[in-house]
Amino acid sequence: MSLSRIGKMPIAIPAGVEVSVKDNVFTAKGKFEGKPCELSQNFRGDVNVKIEDGFVIVEPANIEIEKAGAKHGLYRALFFNMVKGVSEGFELVQELVGVGYKAEAKGQQLELSLGFSHTIIMVFPEEIKVETINERGKNPIIKLRSYDKQLLGQVAAKIRSFRKPEPYKGKGIKFVGEVLRRKQGKAAGK
Repeated sequence: MSLSRIGKMPIAIPAGVEVSVKDNVFTAKGKFEGKPCELSQNFRGDVNVKIEDGFVIVEPANIEIEKAGAKHGLYRALFFNMVKGVSEGFELVQELVGVGYKAEAKGQQLELSLGFSHTIIMVFPEEIKVETINERGKNPIIKLRSYDKQLLGQVAAKIRSFRKPEPYKGKGIKFVGEVLRRKQGKAAGK
C-alpha cells in the first residue's frame, strides 16, 4: 500500500508555538494577534505522532490496514493547519455583489443588508475577528480572520448561504478571486 504524499511531509514547528501529544490528543499553543490561543484535535490509533528536532512527524500505525493509510494524510493536514493557525492565522475575504448590498461590522456582530425586507445580524464567536470595508463605487468587502481554519470555513459558508451568487448576473456573496460559472440568459425575441 502506498503512503500519502502529504502525510509523509514533516511539519516544522515555528518559534513561539508549543506542540504536545498525549493520550491520542494533539495540542498546539501559540499567539494570534497578541492573544494566547490553543487548538486540540483527537486522533485515532491509526496513526503515530512523534515530535523530533522541531518537527511533527505523522506515520501510519500499520501500513497493511487501509484505514491507517487513508487517515495518514488527513491527520497530517489537520495538524499542519493547527500549527499554522496558532502561529500566523488564516484570513478569508468575501465580496457582496449587488445593488444596495451592505455589510457593517460592530464588534463581534455583522449586519448584512442583502435585498431582503430585513437586515441579517450574525454574532461571531470570540475566535473570529470580522472587519468590513465599504468604499464608494466598490462592492462591500467582509474580512474574516481566525486561528481556527475549520471554524473560519464554517462561518464563511454560513455568511455565503444567506445569498449565494446567482449564475446570470453574479449577484450575491462570493469569495474574492472566486470564478463563477455564468449562464447566457434568454435570447432576444425574433
